[in-house]
Amino acid sequence: QVQLVESGGGLVQAGESLRLSCAASGSTFNINVIGWYRQAPGKQRELVAHSSSGGNTNYADSVKGRFTISRDNAKNTVYLQMNSLKPEDTAIYYCKYTGFGFKVGVSYDYWGQGTQVTVSS
Repeated sequence: QVQLVESGGGLVQAGESLRLSCAASGSTFNINVIGWYRQAPGKQRELVAHSSSGGNTNYADSVKGRFTISRDNAKNTVYLQMNSLKPEDTAIYYCKYTGFGFKVGVSYDYWGQGTQVTVSS
């Protein structure tokens, strides 16, 4: 099992910044992808950004240029730096950890409990 601890959410005004953290512990995998998803009221959960243990990153178009994902592999921690926040960024942000074992095509997903980000106009 992999446990995820998220932190860093809060209430900010438009244009301000927040940094989210997701720390993984337990039976972690050497090959993994850690990402941030968000879900606004009445909307589906969507990918915000993810980072692989191999160094690849991917961002949703809506956050490119404003959000930066980074990771500290030694700490199994991923950070999401969110700048120039907009009211439409308001959502619950969830951390997702995907671990890849030895069997090809087999992966294991773990989700954090979520952290609220609210951006006021």
